[in-house]
Amino acid sequence: MLQKAKDMACIINATFARYKPHLIMLLSQIGYAIVYFFTEAAFGQGLNPHIYITYRCCLAGCLISPFAYFLERKSRPKHTLPLLLELFLLSLIGNCLTLNMNFASLKYTSPAFVASLFNTIPSWTFVLAIIFRMEVVDVKNPRGIAKILGTLISLAGVTAITLYKGPAVQSLWGAPIHIKRLSVHENWVKGSFLAVFSCITWAVWYIMQATTLKKYPAQVSLAAWTNCIGGAQSAVFAVFLQHKPSAWSIEMFSVNFWSITYSGICSAVFVFLQLWCIKEKGPVFVAMFNSLQTVMVVVLAYFVLGEKLYSGSIIGGVLVIIGLYLLLWGKEKDQSFVKSQEQSSSLCDEMKIADKEEVASAKKEEP
Repeated sequence: MLQKAKDMACIINATFARYKPHLIMLLSQIGYAIVYFFTEAAFGQGLNPHIYITYRCCLAGCLISPFAYFLERKSRPKHTLPLLLELFLLSLIGNCLTLNMNFASLKYTSPAFVASLFNTIPSWTFVLAIIFRMEVVDVKNPRGIAKILGTLISLAGVTAITLYKGPAVQSLWGAPIHIKRLSVHENWVKGSFLAVFSCITWAVWYIMQATTLKKYPAQVSLAAWTNCIGGAQSAVFAVFLQHKPSAWSIEMFSVNFWSITYSGICSAVFVFLQLWCIKEKGPVFVAMFNSLQTVMVVVLAYFVLGEKLYSGSIIGGVLVIIGLYLLLWGKEKDQSFVKSQEQSSSLCDEMKIADKEEVASAKKEEP
């Protein structure tokens, strides 16, 4: 019985270790999906999106910096001028430019629309990863075909959610929570442009993170630096666009306060976990899980806010999940193939060394 218990524990540990990145990304997407509803409620109370990003990044940087200092004090690489410039550019593209455009588009459109366009990020990341040779696609192999099909099917699912409504599904109960929605979505054209451009820069951000991690493998410190620098950059950006000092005042325990607090904690925790997953699985793996945000936002809007759920959203959500599964299957097979090749290569090297040792010993034994 004791041996069986040990074997079962080993199996559970091995399974958890294998699927830990998947679980982390699933939990992070749930957390980020909730952010959309907090922020729209805060924007409905008059919170400026650029001030929101500034407070969010600064709070996340303050929360994670002590952990970065103590946990990676000895393992953190030295800061050189090229590395600091790279951190500055990484923060500018990701934490400042991308987030400001993404949440400004939320002010002009809606959470479901922004989350739908957000799911084009895996496609952009996949294309960029191929261009920069971070992903290898063999169209003659089932692994490569699965990755291509997975990306295309997920994109088709996002398109269905965005463009096709279909019949509405009747809700059997009322919304348990009522969040004050924005009275006017000022400019859908401007919001759409900002959302699309933020998706492109977000994909670039994933690729840059994967590159920077090779030079700066301290994930906690990297998350702390990018949040702090991004917060400072966003503050400068917000000052230029918002000239009223009163706009920076946040009432304690208000909707704005809780929105900033929750999103700041999410940024502190999930950015670090996301960096770990990028290091373990690559940028495309992380980007693909963004597809789940659309499904989660639509479901939360239905069950929590009482918004209408359309059949197009259900069909699109199913396609997104199928595409995600195909891409993950292809990547898992790729990793297994690479590991088997590495094992074969190491075995061949060991055999060559053994052969050389036998030849050398045979020469010594010759009279």
